[in-house]
Amino acid sequence: MWERAEISLNIALVLAGGTGCRLGADIPKQYIEVRERPIISYCLSLFAEHEQIDGIQIVADEVWRGFIQDKMRQETCWKDYLGKFKGFSNPGKNRQLSILQGLEDIRTYGEDSDGVIVHDAVRPCVTREMISACLDALEGHDAVVPVLPMKDTVYYSSDNKKISSLLNRSCIFAGQAPEAFRLKGYYRANLALLPERILEINGAMEPAVLAGMDATMIPGDEENFKITTMADLERFREKV
Repeated sequence: MWERAEISLNIALVLAGGTGCRLGADIPKQYIEVRERPIISYCLSLFAEHEQIDGIQIVADEVWRGFIQDKMRQETCWKDYLGKFKGFSNPGKNRQLSILQGLEDIRTYGEDSDGVIVHDAVRPCVTREMISACLDALEGHDAVVPVLPMKDTVYYSSDNKKISSLLNRSCIFAGQAPEAFRLKGYYRANLALLPERILEINGAMEPAVLAGMDATMIPGDEENFKITTMADLERFREKV
């Protein structure tokens, strides 16, 4: 059993180290400007203004760090952001290693009992209510993930060519970000996957599940989509 302590602080770990290759743009998609604001500014501003967030750690390549800070200075929440900003972390070989690097840096100023809420910079439509729901649920669990039920029939194929079996879609869910974790347990769960297995991890919740942490689901939000393709980008442009 994982030891559960009262959460003292909540740190937002924002992932902005991706290259955005699938979008086909000249720059990483999190830095594309929509309504004269880079996509990353939308979620950073929300975390800065959220009363339950005590700190912000950002995973970003060094060449973009000045850009992020310059753009955040133009936001009305600049003072709030400056008061919560803790620093930048280096991107890893994959998303999960970027998360681990962020956790390493958070541990230099955070406590084992702190909560860490992990979010992708390319999910700019996250709401204040979703952040609150994740953090509130973390008070009673080790990890929290928003999920959406599957609407389509789901099949399993062992060879990627023919259907091997049917899956019960009522038991299948699609995970979203942000995901929230207790720092001590989640950090240990990631360390346990080094050096090779962590390279196979696709979702932030996987290390927690593999480690046997108490992970709970909360309702997700259809509008909290990830910008992956040009169609996603156009959808966001129409939304804001």
